[in-house]
Amino acid sequence: MKPHRYSIFTRSNHKGFLLVFIIGFLFFPSATEAQCAMCRAVLESEASGTAAEGINNGIVYLMAIPYILVAGVFYFVYRKMRS
Repeated sequence: MKPHRYSIFTRSNHKGFLLVFIIGFLFFPSATEAQCAMCRAVLESEASGTAAEGINNGIVYLMAIPYILVAGVFYFVYRKMRS
């Protein structure tokens, strides 16, 4: 099927759309935040902040482990290629 002559989505427009999409995420981060409604309600209602601290620590651990594993793999590959 041949694309319509006056199509909005041409090849050059895809790059422009992607650029606008990325800029939108960078300048409007509140629109891209995703958080469980129950987690947000619990964290906002608690006065002591211990649950929020625990959630933040969990996020850091979940974020750090994949980076450590990838760094370990690259180290072993680097060592193997040097020998």
